Amino acid sequence: MTRLSDAVRDRLADTGDEPTAGRVAAALRAEERMLGDREILTLAEEMRAEFVGAGPLEPLLRSPDVTDVLVNGPNEVWVDAGGGLVRASLRFQDEATLRRLAQRLTAAAGRRLDDASPYADARLPGGVRLHAVLPPVAASGTCLSLRLPRRRAFTLDELIQTGTVPPEGAALLAALIKTRAAFLITGGTGTGKTTLLSSLLSLADPAERLLLVEDSAELRPDHPHVVRLEARPPNVEGAGGVTLNDLVRQALRMRPDRLVVGEVRGSEVGVLLQALNTGHEGGCGTLHANTAADVPARLEALACAAGLSREAVHSQLAAALDIVVHLVREPGGGRRRVAEICLLRRAADGLVGVVPAVAFTADGEMIAAAGEHALATRLPGHWRTP
Repeated sequence: MTRLSDAVRDRLADTGDEPTAGRVAAALRAEERMLGDREILTLAEEMRAEFVGAGPLEPLLRSPDVTDVLVNGPNEVWVDAGGGLVRASLRFQDEATLRRLAQRLTAAAGRRLDDASPYADARLPGGVRLHAVLPPVAASGTCLSLRLPRRRAFTLDELIQTGTVPPEGAALLAALIKTRAAFLITGGTGTGKTTLLSSLLSLADPAERLLLVEDSAELRPDHPHVVRLEARPPNVEGAGGVTLNDLVRQALRMRPDRLVVGEVRGSEVGVLLQALNTGHEGGCGTLHANTAADVPARLEALACAAGLSREAVHSQLAAALDIVVHLVREPGGGRRRVAEICLLRRAADGLVGVVPAVAFTADGEMIAAAGEHALATRLPGHWRTP
């Protein structure tokens, strides 16, 4: 197969033609005249996927349910189709084949991947997020991590059906959008933060202009007026990079009705807090945090690294953000769900803390906490206390 693939690749390189399905089939027939039509079509599809697609990973990437494809060397492929990671039966022919695929995908995203630059983080055409690491940094062989964007946003009703949003919490989450509260959706990796944020943004008034600032375009709100700004890494010379911090500043000049930072992860948090303190209501985003109680400390660490003092961070945080919606994932890579909704409140020492308002059990039962009445006051007329 390798010999035949190399021969077909050489034929296409000689002509300089784009490797369409028809041209790959013609080159294949010229090399192997004894093959039947069905064999030609099957091999042509496999080879075209190897030349311009994702090779043996192509069927996985086409599946509507797959969210992540992880490759740990040529003999180990894992897939997440919503129920946690499951090992797939496919494997690569050898390490050289996998390395070639990783380098071609990275090059398609305008990045470099070789011995001098053995890892890369990029977004492929079509929105797939790619991370690749080459040996010897990856001891078990070339590693690929592919995260697929959802084709469309889940509706809130669909998230209720899947168990992500408890029925009693749906109206409460919708009220965050209706009242233009400033909020963060938090949780660990793979808990569904982006999915939930897309669903909530879909509820925004159609007359509003949404400015989405992301490191990699993943938000897919079903809304008629969305402007997307995406960060860009520097080129191989180290020039041309555009950071989230740059984009937040640009977004403020583009008349946003809602400023959304897909994932708060660096110095942009300082600009975001300033923006939310200057009349930009309804701002929101996501943040990695193990628990809702960790959110102030996470924001403090990011903002202080950007040059803000601790006092300035907490002063701005107290006035800028109202609510934290925290997501968890059940043990063993199971169901993602909303675990609690909390308020951010400034204490007597001047530091912002988290006050739990309502919590949700794994069965969807809503349990009131200390901040329940304060939350109802923040969302007047949109939520009846339990």
